[in-house]
Amino acid sequence: MKGFAMLGIGRVGWIEKDKPVCGPLDALVEPIAVSPCTSDIHTVWEGAIGDRHDMILGHEAVGRVVEVGSLVKDFKPGDRVIVPAITPDWASLQAQGGYSMHSGGMLAGWKFSNFKDGVFGELFHVNEADGNLAKLPDSLDPAAAVMLSDMVPTGLHGVELADVQFGDTVCVIGIGPVGLMSVAGAAIRGASRLFAVGSRPNCVALAKEYGATDIINYRDGDIVKQVMELTKGQGVDRVIIAGGDNDTFAQAIDMLKPGGRIGNVNYLGSGDFVKIPRVEWGCGMGHKTIAGGLMPGGRLRMEKLASLMETGRLDPGKMLTHRFEGFENMEKALMLMKDKPKDLIKPVVII
Repeated sequence: MKGFAMLGIGRVGWIEKDKPVCGPLDALVEPIAVSPCTSDIHTVWEGAIGDRHDMILGHEAVGRVVEVGSLVKDFKPGDRVIVPAITPDWASLQAQGGYSMHSGGMLAGWKFSNFKDGVFGELFHVNEADGNLAKLPDSLDPAAAVMLSDMVPTGLHGVELADVQFGDTVCVIGIGPVGLMSVAGAAIRGASRLFAVGSRPNCVALAKEYGATDIINYRDGDIVKQVMELTKGQGVDRVIIAGGDNDTFAQAIDMLKPGGRIGNVNYLGSGDFVKIPRVEWGCGMGHKTIAGGLMPGGRLRMEKLASLMETGRLDPGKMLTHRFEGFENMEKALMLMKDKPKDLIKPVVII
Protein backbone atom coordinates (compact mmCIF):
# COMPACT_ATOMS: atom_id res chain seq x y z
CA MET A 1 0.00 0.00 0.00
CA LYS A 2 0.99 3.64 -0.50
CA GLY A 3 1.57 6.12 2.32
CA PHE A 4 2.98 9.58 2.96
CA ALA A 5 5.76 9.18 5.50
CA MET A 6 8.48 10.67 7.63
CA LEU A 7 11.62 9.29 6.03
CA GLY A 8 13.82 10.75 8.76
CA ILE A 9 14.18 14.01 10.66
CA GLY A 10 13.49 16.83 8.22
CA ARG A 11 12.51 14.49 5.37
CA VAL A 12 9.10 13.36 4.08
CA GLY A 13 7.91 11.50 1.00
CA TRP A 14 5.78 8.73 -0.49
CA ILE A 15 6.61 5.10 0.29
CA GLU A 16 5.20 1.63 -0.34
CA LYS A 17 4.51 -0.64 2.64
CA ASP A 18 2.87 -3.98 3.30
CA LYS A 19 -0.79 -3.92 4.25
CA PRO A 20 -1.11 -3.90 8.07
CA VAL A 21 -2.24 -7.06 9.85
CA CYS A 22 -5.64 -7.01 11.55
CA GLY A 23 -5.65 -8.68 14.98
CA PRO A 24 -8.77 -10.27 16.53
CA LEU A 25 -9.75 -7.08 18.41
CA ASP A 26 -8.68 -4.67 15.71
CA ALA A 27 -9.82 -3.03 12.48
CA LEU A 28 -8.33 -1.88 9.21
CA VAL A 29 -9.70 1.43 7.96
CA GLU A 30 -9.38 3.37 4.71
CA PRO A 31 -9.40 7.15 5.11
CA ILE A 32 -12.27 9.29 3.83
CA ALA A 33 -10.88 12.61 5.05
CA VAL A 34 -7.62 13.44 6.83
CA SER A 35 -5.91 16.52 8.17
CA PRO A 36 -2.26 17.28 8.97
CA CYS A 37 -1.44 18.71 12.38
CA THR A 38 1.20 20.99 13.82
CA SER A 39 2.27 17.93 15.81
CA ASP A 40 3.33 16.33 12.53
CA ILE A 41 5.55 19.36 11.93
CA HIS A 42 7.14 19.10 15.39
CA THR A 43 7.68 15.39 14.83
CA VAL A 44 9.34 15.71 11.42
CA TRP A 45 11.22 19.00 11.48
CA GLU A 46 12.05 19.31 15.18
CA GLY A 47 12.53 15.63 15.93
CA ALA A 48 10.38 16.22 19.01
CA ILE A 49 9.81 12.52 19.72
CA GLY A 50 13.09 11.36 18.27
CA ASP A 51 14.15 10.02 14.90
CA ARG A 52 11.58 8.03 12.96
CA HIS A 53 12.35 6.25 9.69
CA ASP A 54 9.80 5.41 6.98
CA MET A 55 6.90 5.96 9.38
CA ILE A 56 3.60 6.94 7.77
CA LEU A 57 2.43 10.24 9.21
CA GLY A 58 -0.95 11.49 10.40
CA HIS A 59 -3.29 10.99 13.34
CA GLU A 60 -6.46 12.87 12.28
CA ALA A 61 -8.96 10.94 10.17
CA VAL A 62 -12.44 9.75 9.56
CA GLY A 63 -12.68 6.62 7.47
CA ARG A 64 -14.47 3.53 6.32
CA VAL A 65 -13.93 0.13 7.93
CA VAL A 66 -12.43 -2.39 5.51
CA GLU A 67 -11.76 -5.35 7.81
CA VAL A 68 -12.45 -6.27 11.43
CA GLY A 69 -11.00 -8.94 13.69
CA SER A 70 -12.94 -12.00 14.77
CA LEU A 71 -13.67 -10.59 18.26
CA VAL A 72 -14.93 -7.16 17.15
CA LYS A 73 -18.61 -6.84 18.05
CA ASP A 74 -19.84 -3.37 17.14
CA PHE A 75 -18.24 -2.53 13.79
CA LYS A 76 -18.31 -4.14 10.37
CA PRO A 77 -16.82 -3.49 6.93
CA GLY A 78 -18.45 -0.47 5.31
CA ASP A 79 -19.10 1.44 8.55
CA ARG A 80 -18.04 5.09 8.46
CA VAL A 81 -16.06 5.88 11.59
CA ILE A 82 -14.39 8.65 13.56
CA VAL A 83 -10.84 7.69 14.47
CA PRO A 84 -9.43 9.47 17.54
CA ALA A 85 -5.78 10.49 17.49
CA ILE A 86 -5.26 8.64 20.77
CA THR A 87 -6.08 4.92 20.76
CA PRO A 88 -5.34 3.47 24.21
CA ASP A 89 -4.89 -0.11 25.29
CA TRP A 90 -7.95 -0.33 27.48
CA ALA A 91 -6.82 -3.34 29.53
CA SER A 92 -3.63 -1.58 30.66
CA LEU A 93 -3.00 -0.65 34.28
CA GLN A 94 -2.70 3.01 33.26
CA ALA A 95 -6.17 2.93 31.71
CA GLN A 96 -7.56 1.28 34.83
CA GLY A 97 -5.95 4.08 36.84
CA GLY A 98 -7.80 6.72 34.82
CA TYR A 99 -5.00 7.73 32.45
CA SER A 100 -5.75 5.72 29.35
CA MET A 101 -3.75 8.10 27.13
CA HIS A 102 -0.61 6.86 28.86
CA SER A 103 -1.42 3.17 28.49
CA GLY A 104 1.86 1.26 28.26
CA GLY A 105 3.95 4.30 29.25
CA MET A 106 3.92 8.08 29.07
CA LEU A 107 2.13 9.26 25.89
CA ALA A 108 1.93 5.64 24.69
CA GLY A 109 -1.78 5.90 23.93
CA TRP A 110 -0.62 8.12 21.07
CA LYS A 111 0.25 5.38 18.60
CA PHE A 112 -0.36 6.86 15.14
CA SER A 113 2.86 8.33 13.71
CA ASN A 114 4.56 7.79 17.05
CA PHE A 115 4.88 4.05 17.62
CA LYS A 116 3.24 2.82 14.43
CA ASP A 117 2.20 4.01 10.98
CA GLY A 118 -0.36 6.79 10.94
CA VAL A 119 -3.46 7.53 8.92
CA PHE A 120 -1.90 9.05 5.78
CA GLY A 121 -1.94 5.66 4.08
CA GLU A 122 -4.34 3.80 1.83
CA LEU A 123 -5.11 1.63 4.87
CA PHE A 124 -4.32 2.02 8.54
CA HIS A 125 -4.61 -0.18 11.61
CA VAL A 126 -6.75 0.63 14.67
CA ASN A 127 -6.18 -1.35 17.85
CA GLU A 128 -9.15 -2.41 20.01
CA ALA A 129 -11.74 -1.26 17.50
CA ASP A 130 -14.75 -1.54 19.82
CA GLY A 131 -13.09 0.81 22.33
CA ASN A 132 -11.36 3.19 19.94
CA LEU A 133 -13.70 3.77 17.00
CA ALA A 134 -16.99 5.66 16.91
CA LYS A 135 -19.67 5.65 14.24
CA LEU A 136 -19.66 8.76 12.08
CA PRO A 137 -23.23 10.12 12.14
CA ASP A 138 -24.78 10.48 8.68
CA SER A 139 -25.62 14.12 9.37
CA LEU A 140 -21.98 15.16 9.82
CA ASP A 141 -19.75 16.37 7.03
CA PRO A 142 -16.65 14.11 7.05
CA ALA A 143 -14.34 17.08 6.46
CA ALA A 144 -15.63 18.87 9.56
CA ALA A 145 -15.80 15.62 11.53
CA VAL A 146 -12.02 15.16 11.12
CA MET A 147 -11.73 17.90 13.76
CA LEU A 148 -13.17 15.40 16.25
CA SER A 149 -10.02 13.30 15.95
CA ASP A 150 -7.75 15.77 17.70
CA MET A 151 -8.52 19.49 17.53
CA VAL A 152 -11.83 19.31 19.40
CA PRO A 153 -10.83 16.81 22.11
CA THR A 154 -7.44 18.45 22.67
CA GLY A 155 -8.87 21.95 22.93
CA LEU A 156 -11.63 20.81 25.25
CA HIS A 157 -9.15 18.83 27.35
CA GLY A 158 -7.32 22.08 28.01
CA VAL A 159 -10.58 23.41 29.45
CA GLU A 160 -10.92 20.29 31.60
CA LEU A 161 -7.33 20.51 32.83
CA ALA A 162 -7.84 24.16 33.78
CA ASP A 163 -11.12 23.15 35.48
CA VAL A 164 -13.07 26.11 34.12
CA GLN A 165 -16.12 26.88 36.26
CA PHE A 166 -19.19 29.09 35.78
CA GLY A 167 -18.22 32.75 35.92
CA ASP A 168 -14.46 32.20 35.73
CA THR A 169 -12.23 34.71 34.00
CA VAL A 170 -10.18 32.70 31.51
CA CYS A 171 -7.26 33.38 29.21
CA VAL A 172 -6.52 31.10 26.25
CA ILE A 173 -2.97 31.56 24.99
CA GLY A 174 -2.74 30.63 21.33
CA ILE A 175 -5.74 30.58 18.99
CA GLY A 176 -4.76 28.14 16.33
CA PRO A 177 -7.21 25.25 15.87
CA VAL A 178 -6.64 23.77 19.34
CA GLY A 179 -6.85 27.16 21.03
CA LEU A 180 -10.02 28.02 19.15
CA MET A 181 -11.59 24.83 20.48
CA SER A 182 -10.40 25.81 23.96
CA VAL A 183 -12.15 29.15 23.55
CA ALA A 184 -15.33 27.38 22.43
CA GLY A 185 -15.05 24.86 25.27
CA ALA A 186 -14.46 27.52 27.93
CA ALA A 187 -17.54 29.38 26.69
CA ILE A 188 -19.62 26.20 26.83
CA ARG A 189 -18.29 25.57 30.35
CA GLY A 190 -19.53 28.99 31.52
CA ALA A 191 -16.53 31.31 31.45
CA SER A 192 -17.57 34.93 31.93
CA ARG A 193 -14.73 37.08 30.62
CA LEU A 194 -12.73 35.14 28.07
CA PHE A 195 -9.41 36.47 26.80
CA ALA A 196 -7.91 35.00 23.61
CA VAL A 197 -4.26 35.64 22.78
CA GLY A 198 -3.46 35.78 19.07
CA SER A 199 -2.87 38.06 16.12
CA ARG A 200 -3.99 36.48 12.84
CA PRO A 201 -7.19 38.24 11.70
CA ASN A 202 -9.13 35.10 10.70
CA CYS A 203 -8.30 33.37 13.99
CA VAL A 204 -9.24 36.50 15.93
CA ALA A 205 -12.59 36.73 14.14
CA LEU A 206 -13.34 33.08 14.77
CA ALA A 207 -12.28 33.30 18.43
CA LYS A 208 -14.87 36.04 18.90
CA GLU A 209 -17.45 33.88 17.16
CA TYR A 210 -16.65 31.00 19.50
CA GLY A 211 -17.09 33.19 22.58
CA ALA A 212 -13.98 35.30 23.27
CA THR A 213 -14.87 38.62 24.89
CA ASP A 214 -11.40 40.21 24.58
CA ILE A 215 -8.52 39.74 22.16
CA ILE A 216 -4.96 40.11 23.42
CA ASN A 217 -2.54 40.76 20.56
CA TYR A 218 1.06 40.01 21.54
CA ARG A 219 2.17 42.41 18.80
CA ASP A 220 0.68 45.24 20.88
CA GLY A 221 2.93 44.57 23.86
CA ASP A 222 3.43 42.19 26.75
CA ILE A 223 0.39 39.95 27.08
CA VAL A 224 0.62 39.77 30.88
CA LYS A 225 0.60 43.56 31.17
CA GLN A 226 -2.43 43.75 28.87
CA VAL A 227 -4.37 41.14 30.86
CA MET A 228 -3.50 42.72 34.18
CA GLU A 229 -4.58 46.16 32.96
CA LEU A 230 -7.90 44.82 31.67
CA THR A 231 -8.56 42.97 34.95
CA LYS A 232 -7.52 45.95 37.10
CA GLY A 233 -4.52 44.05 38.44
CA GLN A 234 -6.50 40.99 39.51
CA GLY A 235 -5.42 38.55 36.83
CA VAL A 236 -7.44 35.54 35.69
CA ASP A 237 -8.84 32.44 37.36
CA ARG A 238 -7.78 30.00 34.65
CA VAL A 239 -5.22 29.91 31.85
CA ILE A 240 -5.27 27.45 28.96
CA ILE A 241 -2.00 27.14 27.06
CA ALA A 242 -2.65 26.05 23.49
CA GLY A 243 0.31 27.71 21.81
CA GLY A 244 3.58 29.47 22.46
CA ASP A 245 6.78 27.90 23.73
CA ASN A 246 8.53 26.90 26.95
CA ASP A 247 8.58 30.52 28.14
CA THR A 248 4.79 30.78 27.87
CA PHE A 249 4.44 29.06 31.24
CA ALA A 250 6.05 32.05 32.94
CA GLN A 251 3.49 34.37 31.35
CA ALA A 252 0.66 32.08 32.44
CA ILE A 253 1.92 32.05 36.03
CA ASP A 254 2.29 35.84 36.02
CA MET A 255 -1.33 36.48 34.97
CA LEU A 256 -2.88 33.79 37.19
CA LYS A 257 -4.61 34.57 40.48
CA PRO A 258 -3.57 32.71 43.63
CA GLY A 259 -5.61 29.52 43.69
CA GLY A 260 -5.82 29.54 39.89
CA ARG A 261 -5.11 26.70 37.52
CA ILE A 262 -3.27 26.30 34.22
CA GLY A 263 -4.26 23.66 31.68
CA ASN A 264 -1.56 22.97 29.09
CA VAL A 265 -2.27 21.09 25.87
CA ASN A 266 0.55 22.65 23.86
CA TYR A 267 3.03 20.21 22.35
CA LEU A 268 6.46 21.49 23.38
CA GLY A 269 8.63 20.43 20.47
CA SER A 270 12.05 21.58 21.69
CA GLY A 271 14.06 22.68 24.69
CA ASP A 272 15.06 20.88 27.86
CA PHE A 273 13.30 22.84 30.59
CA VAL A 274 10.20 24.88 31.35
CA LYS A 275 10.94 27.90 33.53
CA ILE A 276 8.56 28.83 36.34
CA PRO A 277 9.07 32.27 37.94
CA ARG A 278 9.73 31.73 41.64
CA VAL A 279 8.23 34.88 43.18
CA GLU A 280 5.16 34.97 40.94
CA TRP A 281 4.57 31.31 41.84
CA GLY A 282 4.29 32.42 45.45
CA CYS A 283 7.82 31.19 46.16
CA GLY A 284 6.38 27.78 45.43
CA MET A 285 3.37 28.29 47.68
CA GLY A 286 0.94 30.33 45.60
CA HIS A 287 -1.57 27.55 45.00
CA LYS A 288 -1.03 28.11 41.29
CA THR A 289 -1.53 24.67 39.79
CA ILE A 290 -0.14 23.53 36.44
CA ALA A 291 -1.78 20.55 34.75
CA GLY A 292 -0.55 19.29 31.39
CA GLY A 293 -2.18 16.45 29.55
CA LEU A 294 -2.56 14.49 26.35
CA MET A 295 -6.16 14.33 25.17
CA PRO A 296 -8.20 11.28 26.17
CA GLY A 297 -9.20 8.95 23.39
CA GLY A 298 -11.90 6.35 23.22
CA ARG A 299 -15.27 5.70 21.69
CA LEU A 300 -17.39 7.26 24.41
CA ARG A 301 -15.60 10.58 24.20
CA MET A 302 -15.83 10.61 20.41
CA GLU A 303 -19.57 9.91 20.56
CA LYS A 304 -20.15 12.70 23.07
CA LEU A 305 -18.15 15.22 21.06
CA ALA A 306 -19.94 14.19 17.88
CA SER A 307 -23.22 14.92 19.65
CA LEU A 308 -22.05 18.52 20.22
CA MET A 309 -21.77 18.85 16.47
CA GLU A 310 -25.05 17.08 15.76
CA THR A 311 -26.98 19.41 18.07
CA GLY A 312 -25.28 22.56 16.80
CA ARG A 313 -23.54 23.33 20.10
CA LEU A 314 -20.18 23.32 18.35
CA ASP A 315 -19.19 23.81 14.71
CA PRO A 316 -15.48 23.02 14.26
CA GLY A 317 -15.98 23.04 10.49
CA LYS A 318 -15.57 26.82 10.62
CA MET A 319 -11.85 26.23 11.11
CA LEU A 320 -11.39 24.55 7.72
CA THR A 321 -9.76 27.13 5.46
CA HIS A 322 -8.11 24.90 2.84
CA ARG A 323 -9.71 21.85 1.19
CA PHE A 324 -7.93 19.46 -1.12
CA GLU A 325 -9.42 16.66 -3.19
CA GLY A 326 -7.31 13.53 -3.62
CA PHE A 327 -4.69 11.61 -1.68
CA GLU A 328 -1.96 13.02 -3.94
CA ASN A 329 -2.41 16.44 -2.29
CA MET A 330 -1.31 15.17 1.12
CA GLU A 331 2.11 16.80 0.85
CA LYS A 332 0.60 20.18 -0.12
CA ALA A 333 -1.64 20.12 2.95
CA LEU A 334 1.23 19.14 5.26
CA MET A 335 3.49 21.89 3.94
CA LEU A 336 0.73 24.42 4.60
CA MET A 337 0.90 23.46 8.27
CA LYS A 338 4.67 23.90 8.17
CA ASP A 339 4.64 27.27 6.38
CA LYS A 340 1.49 28.63 8.08
CA PRO A 341 0.33 31.29 5.60
CA LYS A 342 -1.75 34.07 7.12
CA ASP A 343 -5.05 32.74 5.80
CA LEU A 344 -4.55 29.23 7.19
CA ILE A 345 -6.36 27.79 10.16
CA LYS A 346 -6.77 24.14 9.22
CA PRO A 347 -6.44 22.16 5.95
CA VAL A 348 -8.29 18.95 5.10
CA VAL A 349 -7.77 16.37 2.38
CA ILE A 350 -10.84 14.57 1.05
CA ILE A 351 -9.97 11.16 -0.33
